[in-house]
Amino acid sequence: MSYSEKIHAAQTTHGIPPESYPLAYRSLAHLLAEREQTSASATFLVYYDEQNNRTEYTYQAFIDNVRKAAAFMRSLGLKRGDRIATAAHNHPDTIVQYFAAWLADLCVVPLNMSEDDERLRYILTNSAAKVVFCREDYVQRLNAVIPEGIDVVQVFDDTTTQGGFHERCSNLTPYLPDSAVSRLDDECFIVYTSGTTGNPKGVVLVQRNILADSAAIAEWHGLNSASRLMCVLPVHHVNGTIVTHTTPMLAGASTVLNRKFQTEHFFQRVEREGVQIVSVVPTLLAFLLEAAKTDSITVPKSLRYVICGAGPLTCSLAEQFEQTFNVRILHGYGLSETTCYSCYLPIDLDASEHTRWMQDFGFPSIGVPLPVNEMAIHDDNGHALQEMERGEIVIRGANVMKEYYQNPEANEKTFAFGWFRSGDEGFFKRDASGRPYFFITGRLKELIIRGGVNLAPLEIDEVLSRAPGVKAAICVGFENDFYGEEVGALVIPDFPKNTTERNATEASKEAILAYCRAEMPFSKAPKVVVFTDSLPVTTTGKYQRNRVKHLFAEWKAVQFRKG
Repeated sequence: MSYSEKIHAAQTTHGIPPESYPLAYRSLAHLLAEREQTSASATFLVYYDEQNNRTEYTYQAFIDNVRKAAAFMRSLGLKRGDRIATAAHNHPDTIVQYFAAWLADLCVVPLNMSEDDERLRYILTNSAAKVVFCREDYVQRLNAVIPEGIDVVQVFDDTTTQGGFHERCSNLTPYLPDSAVSRLDDECFIVYTSGTTGNPKGVVLVQRNILADSAAIAEWHGLNSASRLMCVLPVHHVNGTIVTHTTPMLAGASTVLNRKFQTEHFFQRVEREGVQIVSVVPTLLAFLLEAAKTDSITVPKSLRYVICGAGPLTCSLAEQFEQTFNVRILHGYGLSETTCYSCYLPIDLDASEHTRWMQDFGFPSIGVPLPVNEMAIHDDNGHALQEMERGEIVIRGANVMKEYYQNPEANEKTFAFGWFRSGDEGFFKRDASGRPYFFITGRLKELIIRGGVNLAPLEIDEVLSRAPGVKAAICVGFENDFYGEEVGALVIPDFPKNTTERNATEASKEAILAYCRAEMPFSKAPKVVVFTDSLPVTTTGKYQRNRVKHLFAEWKAVQFRKG
């Protein structure tokens, strides 16, 4: 199979090639035109800023803003296929710019402004972005990293500021493309991965990817014009954009966009807006549980469940959350490379069956594949593995990316066997009807190889999370002269308020180690505990274990013995 044939195979699902995959819309422009006809006066977007101020946009108002923004982008001389970058945060302007770019046949490169200067500079250079739409909060930062030749359009909070994005859009004739023209193969998003080493990889998504995955997500959750979702995740990542913006747009639903996640406002806004579904990451579940220790929280009746993905969810955290709030977690899984979600737990499981898949297999199940894609578990040579055998999670379908931008080596490896190789280890188990429920056990690159034996970090995290005196924790594989790698624990301690007990640091560490040794074999149990104030995570809640290996360097030459 040639390289192009391998990619095409990875974009084919159930024998249907991507060019034949059935979609209701020919482009995102076609979707906007349809929504203007069906939902003009309905609410599309509600926005809350950090001061709890509320702004509401109907579909018509939002689409009008999008068309003027698209006209402005075209007035800058941008043409089909050009890239625009956004130095922004969660704000209606950001969503308008995304849809405007797609309407004008442009490709969006969202910048995560919490990245370091070197990465931001690389992304702007590698993507060949021609213009950056920059909120005033980030102008100084952007000036320090932007390469020569890239124009900057400032986006001010004061929409009347002369020379800003809003003022320059205000008097333009709205841009109205021919929505009958198919743009399914047009590049529309380049999302750069947040790896811990080397340059980030640019995930190239086309309009077909977004329309296909959004349709699959909307169908799975049964979304319609009466549905309301809430976004608390950053929109520079696919979860915040696809689940809570393009998917509601496709379903004719509405969404509540938060400037950022604020524990004290979370349930208040859910209740006020009648929100039914919120997409979160495990870290946010932990924040809500922490708040519940001191605050009396009433969970609104409108909330059907929370979607949870992107980061590692433990059985312990899931159980605590569901029991504390009596709100179901709908666990799922996906990557930027698969547009967003590839699988979810079914929404119609009865309570006992839901609990079984969340608690009985050592890891919460990430669910069954969406119809838009297929999933399997492969060995290192691309051969399919059987039930309960651990290997690499692989995916193929209409939501699989076009490629990694200008990275032939990564593309060759990723599509080697005609599937998208996720880099995640997992397994599957079938239910009574034969449906495969998948589980993720960790990143293959983060497997701890102790004495030649692979150890799954998430399995150890599960035990650590239940240990006495642990508020939050992850295991870390560190270099060791005797076993190649050994297991360490990075722990945020949950010290009692009593000062004497708080100072008993070594006793606290020993209690954690003793608990782990009692719950798992010595080979898997952590040998060292390091206390910390925070765990290394990406903006979407994924742990970055390899960034903290150095914290365990002093134990490199130590041989740890049982007993």
